Amino acid sequence: MMSFEKDPFQLATRNTVEVVTEDDLKGVLSRTRPRAYAGYEPSGEIHLGHLVTVNKLMDLQAAGFHVVVLLADLHAFLNRKGTLEEVEALARYNRACFEALGLSGVEYVTGSSLQLSPEYEILVLRLAQQITLNRAQRSMDEVGRQMEHPTVSQMIYPIMQMVDIAQLKVDVAVGGIDQRKIHMLAREFLPSVGYPAPVCIHTPILLGLDGEKMSSSKGNYISVAEKEEDIRKKVQKAYCPPGTEENPILQILKLHIFPRAGPVTVRRAEKFGGDRTFGTYEEIASAYAKGEVHPMDLKGTAAGYLVEILRPVRERLG
Repeated sequence: MMSFEKDPFQLATRNTVEVVTEDDLKGVLSRTRPRAYAGYEPSGEIHLGHLVTVNKLMDLQAAGFHVVVLLADLHAFLNRKGTLEEVEALARYNRACFEALGLSGVEYVTGSSLQLSPEYEILVLRLAQQITLNRAQRSMDEVGRQMEHPTVSQMIYPIMQMVDIAQLKVDVAVGGIDQRKIHMLAREFLPSVGYPAPVCIHTPILLGLDGEKMSSSKGNYISVAEKEEDIRKKVQKAYCPPGTEENPILQILKLHIFPRAGPVTVRRAEKFGGDRTFGTYEEIASAYAKGEVHPMDLKGTAAGYLVEILRPVRERLG
């Protein structure tokens, strides 16, 4: 169990960039067993970037939500991430990773099992009549592949995501802040076809280990199935500036380690100050900014906790 907060609202909103809107979320929390979802394109390795929203879904589950995970195989296909056979195989692999990370006791839905019904398709067409090509393209700016030459399929993508929210009957849509434009379309247009506007919870985008945007082509990420020795090597080489801004190691501590491990202990020899335990992320960030924790100690601490957090994935996937 990763949550240490007791208040459902605090659980739902911690480590988020924004909630649209907080008042709406409070209303949803007053209901019995509200529904929340996040969708994932099966497009390759599950890495620490995905783990940010996985953690948030686990927070929502602890806050009393019924959680739905959409393995969006058709979305991946539309976004040019592989053949249908390839993305279907990746969907199975992704689910195994999510379950090993602790996202169990939730409802898993494969996109193609939902998105090929006549009711679904009619809703897509009704919304397509209302949304301009310009709005659809702008909504894909942050999530689309090769958007300098967008395809018609990529214009269908955001409309299908809106219909997913409607058809899954969810109260809350969860995604990285790069999903914001699509979610705002859903809030604006779903009421016009008879569905409520969802509450939208947006999480931060994790930096790559080099301090740049995370990218599979750069290899600046840690897979959740990474070998122990590779985790330690990657963290050891990671960018870790003296400040707290744009620091990928501090991000890992804030978004992954503290929510899952609680208090964090930095192990050091006595001549370097001895062991020191931090109850909150704010405490360790402050100590690091003051020079009370050395970058190598910060990296060693992050690596050690990550190895344990990700151990269930390595064991499950063998």
